Amino acid sequence: MPIILNHHLQEQIPHTDAEFPITCYHDELASLPDRAGPLHWHTGFEIATAAKGVLDYQVGQQHIVLQPGDSIFVNVNVLHGIRQLSGDLPDPMPNIVFSGSLIAPETSTLYKKYIQTVALCDFLPFIVFRNGDDFTGEVHSLISDIYKLMKGQPPCYELAVQRNISRIFEFINLNSAQLPRSEVSRIQINSQVRLQKMLMFIYQHYAETITLEDIAKAADISRSEAGRCFKTYMGCSPVEALIQYRLQTAHRMLDEKVHTLQQISDACGFNSVNYFSRQFRKKYGYSPSQYSVMGK
Repeated sequence: MPIILNHHLQEQIPHTDAEFPITCYHDELASLPDRAGPLHWHTGFEIATAAKGVLDYQVGQQHIVLQPGDSIFVNVNVLHGIRQLSGDLPDPMPNIVFSGSLIAPETSTLYKKYIQTVALCDFLPFIVFRNGDDFTGEVHSLISDIYKLMKGQPPCYELAVQRNISRIFEFINLNSAQLPRSEVSRIQINSQVRLQKMLMFIYQHYAETITLEDIAKAADISRSEAGRCFKTYMGCSPVEALIQYRLQTAHRMLDEKVHTLQQISDACGFNSVNYFSRQFRKKYGYSPSQYSVMGK
């Protein structure tokens, strides 16, 4: 059973054309603090590729190491995050996020038979396509071609992209019995739903004064259970996750080079500039003012 919440983070995935619901990203890691992105989820499928470096792709509770050339398919509404483990430069990490309606309307038999069955599959939260694996060689070619088509947008590229994604889903449906299974238990599903609710609360209210009790209430659970959820998935406490998200937001605001430290401190929910600076230095190894001056 998929994990579905009312909030879908659609505003963070602005497909350029609602009638062609796919967005291609590139060089995202270069703009992310420590080349790592927070756990998030969306209603679209995702395919991403490690181009040059080694990446840690967290999907639910599992951490999958992607070597250069490896790709990963992430199912809809599943918590996932990314962190670069090695490489002198940020990995380009080309990736696409797309709706299954790109292939066929959601009310169609085609969608229900071949797309919905994947989205509702308990044991396919993700699929890894390893570089050099003969079994998935065709899929690698299809994915690579999609990136080129989305970047260059030659005549009729939409048809070619749609055809390639259809062939990837054809591969998944035909070979589902041979794909590695990652069964997710009911307990894990419930924990993930709770964590998603609490993360959504943090993402919406990080600029405000938030307590551990407030975070736990977002999922209607106790403070101790909230702590267990965050520890299991994120290796930290709810309050530590809140501070991390505030710092990531502050880092992005510093990159814009239009805000004062006081404005950033206030906008990110810190009590004072001094406290903000101490937490920033503790996290990144340099102060906000050093980042601004040195252009780190």
